[in-house]
Amino acid sequence: MRIKTARRIARLSILNVFFVLLCFITLIPILYAFLLSVSSDSSAFGNGFLLPQSPTLKNYKAILVEEPFLIWLKNSVVLSLGTMILAMGTSVTASYAFSRFRFRGRNEMLKLLLILNAFPQILSMFAIFRLFKNMNLLNNYIGLILIYAGSMCIFSIWNMKGYFDTIPIEIEESARIDGGSSGQIIWKIILPLARPSIIVTAVMVLIFVWNEYLFATTFIMKEENYNLAGGLYQLQANDYSRSWSLFSAAAILVSVPILILFFSIQKYMVSGLTTGGVKG
Repeated sequence: MRIKTARRIARLSILNVFFVLLCFITLIPILYAFLLSVSSDSSAFGNGFLLPQSPTLKNYKAILVEEPFLIWLKNSVVLSLGTMILAMGTSVTASYAFSRFRFRGRNEMLKLLLILNAFPQILSMFAIFRLFKNMNLLNNYIGLILIYAGSMCIFSIWNMKGYFDTIPIEIEESARIDGGSSGQIIWKIILPLARPSIIVTAVMVLIFVWNEYLFATTFIMKEENYNLAGGLYQLQANDYSRSWSLFSAAAILVSVPILILFFSIQKYMVSGLTTGGVKG
């Protein structure tokens, strides 16, 4: 018995050490980007490849003062919040309807959503560009918000539907016996119970929009309308003024809000994603 216990402890220890080393390996690019951002050398493979010889914060100051970083940040916030509100406003009600109601064509509609989500977005870019050009939606946040919301609605519906499936229907039946209306049941009972899934799904939508690059650089062509992804692209667009230390500082600043948001909702991540995926 003791031998088996010792072997089990040894296996778990080796496994934990392996995962710790794996975490450190995955953090190496982030650490290098940070060290490069505080380096005075503009080259990615200069003298400060491992440790900068003269650490400085001038790159962060240049990004915040000399570049329109705050304007890009504001544009990204507008796009992210607008998309999150539109996508969640439609997907919460749709996922609840798919979970609770048995109507004709329900399964076919769910399968159709998956098929639509299987196609790469780039295949529809030319058609969307022509459509938006005729509707004067180029260089317009409304057009991007519609694209992002439509793209993320499918993921949101499937993830939250799986979570709604785990909520016992007997809770709703008991509330109806007590005289609760459908609106009261959804607002006061179902939505609070589904809070982990709703919060995690909303954050996943926000992160997608925050990091999206392809559509943002295609449909937004004015510098004052760039989001953070488009702004970072512009920093490296000119080969003659390329500065990897400046670019790394901007990348670190872009990541900070998402990291803060992620850690603030970390307690909802496991239940919000795994529970929704079990019965989805």
